[in-house]
Amino acid sequence: MLSALSEWLFNTSGLSPHGFCLLWEPGLIWLYAISDAAIALAYYSIPLTLIIIGRRRSDLVFRPMLWLFAVFILLCGTTHWLDLATLWTPLYGLQGLVKAATGIASIFTTIALWLSLPYFLSFPSIAQMRRANEALLASEERLAQAQKMEAVGQLAGGIAHDFNNLLQVITVSLTVIERQVARGRANETKPAIDSIRKASQTASSLINRMLAFSLRQTLLPRVIEADKLVVGMEDMLRRTLGPEIELDLRLGRCRWRVSCDPAQLESALLNLAINARDAMPRGGVLGIATADRKLAADQLTDPDARPGDYVEIDVTDNGLGMSRDVLSRVFEPFFTTKPTGQGTGLGLPQIYGFVKQSGGFVRIESSPGQGTSVRIYLPGHEPPANPAAEDRPAVESIDSAGPAHRAKTLIVEDETEVRSQIADALTDIGYTVLEAGDGTAGLRVLESGEPLDLLITDVGLPGLSGIRLAEAARVWRPDLPILIITGYVGKSLETLRLAPNIEVLRKPFTLDELAARVQALLKGAASPR
Repeated sequence: MLSALSEWLFNTSGLSPHGFCLLWEPGLIWLYAISDAAIALAYYSIPLTLIIIGRRRSDLVFRPMLWLFAVFILLCGTTHWLDLATLWTPLYGLQGLVKAATGIASIFTTIALWLSLPYFLSFPSIAQMRRANEALLASEERLAQAQKMEAVGQLAGGIAHDFNNLLQVITVSLTVIERQVARGRANETKPAIDSIRKASQTASSLINRMLAFSLRQTLLPRVIEADKLVVGMEDMLRRTLGPEIELDLRLGRCRWRVSCDPAQLESALLNLAINARDAMPRGGVLGIATADRKLAADQLTDPDARPGDYVEIDVTDNGLGMSRDVLSRVFEPFFTTKPTGQGTGLGLPQIYGFVKQSGGFVRIESSPGQGTSVRIYLPGHEPPANPAAEDRPAVESIDSAGPAHRAKTLIVEDETEVRSQIADALTDIGYTVLEAGDGTAGLRVLESGEPLDLLITDVGLPGLSGIRLAEAARVWRPDLPILIITGYVGKSLETLRLAPNIEVLRKPFTLDELAARVQALLKGAASPR
C-alpha cells in the first residue's frame, strides 16, 4: 500500500506542472503538502474561535471586525488547501478566483483596521483597568458611606422629633404637677400623671420598634401554632378593621409550628391589618391565610434565608396598592405615605426586623389599584409529641400581690435609681431584699451561701455581666428562680438556655408587671415537680 502511495506521489505523469517543478527534490513535496495542510487547518480553526467570541459576547462593539477577520482568514486557509491540491491537480483557475477574493477581503480588512486604529489605541491597559476598578470601588464605598450617613441622619432626625414631643409632654406635665402640689391641689394632678404615663408607653413602643428594626430587640420565643394565634386575634382584628372591611380567614393548612415571640407576631399582624384598613377607605376584603411551604434555594429572595420548611402567613388586601418607588422604600425607618401625625413609619421596619431576627423573611407584592400582599415566612418545626399549654401569668396589681412568706430576693442592678425602685416595690409587698451594684458583688452573695428565694439581675452590668451571673447561679443553685431584666441585650441572651425557672422582663416595665413575674416565679419554685 505504501509503495502504491509513493508511486502515485512521485510519478511524473501524475504531477501537475506546479508539482513537476518540485520533482528534483521530492522531499519538498512532503514539506509543501504538510505545511499547507497544517496552515489550512489552523486558518480554519481561527474563524471558528472568532465566531464563538462574536456570538457569546454580543456586547463587544467591534463584532463587525470579527466577522471581517473571520472571512479573510477563512479565505486564506482555502488558498492553502488549493496550494496542496494543485500539487497533483491543475486547479489554477479556481485557485486564482479564491486568491482574488482573498485579496479583496484583505483590502477591506486593512482599511477597517486603519480606520479603527485610534479606537484600539484608546483601549486602557490592564494596569489602567485595575486602577480604574480600584477608583470605582473606592467611590462606591464613599457613596455607600454617604447613603449610610444619610439614613442615620434620617433615623436620628425621626427619633429626635418623636422623643422631643414625648419629652415636651413629660416636662409640661411635671411642671403642672409641681404647681398643683404647691397650690395644695394634689388631687387634681391625675390628668398630668396620665399624660406622663401615656408618653412613657409611647416612648417604650418607639424604642421596641427601633430595636426590632435593628434586629436587637429582646424576643421571648415560644413554639406556637400560627392558626391558633390568628384565630385568637379574630375579634380584635374585626374591631380594628371596622364594619366596612370583610375579614377572610383561610386557615387550617398548617401542620408545622413556628418558634417566635407570639406578642411580636400579634403586633405584626395587627400592624398589617391597620395598614390594610387605611389602604381601603371605601371598604374591601382583608384575607389572612396560612400554609406550610417547603422552599428550595432558588425560591428564596432573601440571601440570609436557608432552604427548608417554612410557615407562610399571607396578609392580602384589595386596596389602593403601592407604586414601585414606594414599594422599594417600605422597610426604611420613618418612611410613611400617611399624612403627618397619622403614621410613624416604623410599622413595616419593625415587622421586617422581628421576622429576620426569628430566622424568617418577608415578601411584599403590590401595584397601584391592585392591592398589597405581605407574606411572612417563619421556619417551620414539627409539632411536639406532647404539646403543653403555655400561659402567661396574669398581671395583678402590686397592691394585691403578696408573697406566701418573706422571700429573700437578691437584686443586681448597676443603676442606683432603678435598683432602689425595684427594692422599694418588693419591700412594700413583704419581701426581704439584698442589693448588689454589679455582677461581681452579686456573685459574692451567691457564693456566700446566703439563703435566697429569687435572683433579679440586669444584663448590662459592669465587670461580670448578668448573663454570666445567671449561669453561675444555675451552677451554684440550680433551683433558684431567676428574673432577667433588660432594656437592650443584642445577642447576649442567645448563649443562655432559658429554663422553666428563668424568665426575661423587658424594660421599661410597671411595678404591677414586676410583681406578676416575681409571683409566678416563686409559685413555680414552690410547686412540686
